[in-house]
Amino acid sequence: MIEFKNVSFTYDSVDRNAGIYNVDLKINDGEVIVFCGESGCGKTTISRLINGLIPGYYTGTLNGEVIVRDYKISQNPIDELSRYVGSVFQNPRTQFFNVDSTSEIAFACENFEVPREEICTRIGKVTQELNIRNLLDRNLFSMSGGEKQKIACASAAVMEPEIYVLDEPSSNLDIGTIEMLKAIISRWKEKKATIIIAEHRLRYLIDIADKFIYMKDGQIHTIFTNEEFKRLSNDILNNMGLRSINPVNFKDLKNFIKVDSKINIKNFEFSYNKTPFLNIQNTLLPQNAIIAVLGSNGSGKSTFSKCLCGVEEKAKGVLEIKTDTYSTRERLRKCFMVMQDVNHQLFTESVKEEILLSIEDNENEEQIVKEICKKLNLMEFLDCHPMSLSGGQKQRVAIASAIASNREILVLDEPTSGLDFKNMKEVSNEMIRLKESGKTIFIITHDPELVACCCDYYMFLENGKVKWHGVMNEENLKLIEKFFYQKSECL
Repeated sequence: MIEFKNVSFTYDSVDRNAGIYNVDLKINDGEVIVFCGESGCGKTTISRLINGLIPGYYTGTLNGEVIVRDYKISQNPIDELSRYVGSVFQNPRTQFFNVDSTSEIAFACENFEVPREEICTRIGKVTQELNIRNLLDRNLFSMSGGEKQKIACASAAVMEPEIYVLDEPSSNLDIGTIEMLKAIISRWKEKKATIIIAEHRLRYLIDIADKFIYMKDGQIHTIFTNEEFKRLSNDILNNMGLRSINPVNFKDLKNFIKVDSKINIKNFEFSYNKTPFLNIQNTLLPQNAIIAVLGSNGSGKSTFSKCLCGVEEKAKGVLEIKTDTYSTRERLRKCFMVMQDVNHQLFTESVKEEILLSIEDNENEEQIVKEICKKLNLMEFLDCHPMSLSGGQKQRVAIASAIASNREILVLDEPTSGLDFKNMKEVSNEMIRLKESGKTIFIITHDPELVACCCDYYMFLENGKVKWHGVMNEENLKLIEKFFYQKSECL
């Protein structure tokens, strides 16, 4: 059993009033519990209290008592809890200790002196269950965000823990892999494991969660049974700041896009360790559009985005816009990129300074920052250190910096990772406004709600090549619906 007895926790940070307050809760053995709510509501703090990262790693003021499997987290070191609690973080990169994937999966077992033969047996078992044998003996830093998340899941599962704590495990996964994750969670449930999930994407959990706990402003607002939660309409969920639990209807989407002005992606090529990976030849795309870049994990979307922006110096090919041609180096000043892991591009001591960093030669820079922050719900965080914010809040800061840059082409890699419905909608509206002001926006995403809200052109990658691209016509509608809502073939 997991029990919270009148628990309050605030972080040792003067930047913001973060944490949880007056939480009383009992979680029974074998239950699947989903914590949901807007970004910064306290979901991640709850998960850190259960796996011992609070107070073992994150310091602050803790009142009340959290008991996990008869351990009082205020009195027992984190290494004792880690024998029984497996964790998957929102950003899997932050939990890696090795360079190659196989060593990473084995790492926890080695720490607890599990015999070598047993470790090999467990690795074989968990990689088969997760269908990731093709990811063994791979460099973690060459993997996509979704592939890293799969390794993080395997690293937790290999310890065969009694409790799993997952912080937005689906944030960087494609739809097929989310279905696989759902199947894995179902198997863990069948084994009577207790599973705690902090999540924005709720649809894949609707058939396996026992309870949905809605949090607001650091407190438990409402506890729903599975049946009660299923009865909530999309309008009610959206008003709560939550994502839909029903499929998105793409059939009503209209195209308001002029396709006469073109961008040519010409002879883009890139290799990893001399192995050809990206090969895009003469692909004409519309200018002043919001282009959804779709494809499964590892299909080349993030690599394409880096090549497009000129980040990959060894990339070949040119970008043609009307009559102008831009080489790799020249594209650095033409494009602005929001990375999948925004921690790589947050440099300053405050949100305000971070956004100002992107503004060039504008005497109204202070007003520009305020206008952007109002639209993205960041005003209360202006003086906060970016690294003190939640994952979703960091994401919005990076997007704000992109908007402030005023570059002609914006490339956003999974921009709604960690965002609730309200903030996803705000980001969507801002993308539409930028398009109307003459910008071209590439959005690499697995988020069907974002695609439905703002995208008007679609580009699908597979094995480093463009399989198809176009507007929302009848043929492409079927392809998009198949991509987002087909079941994973690996189940």
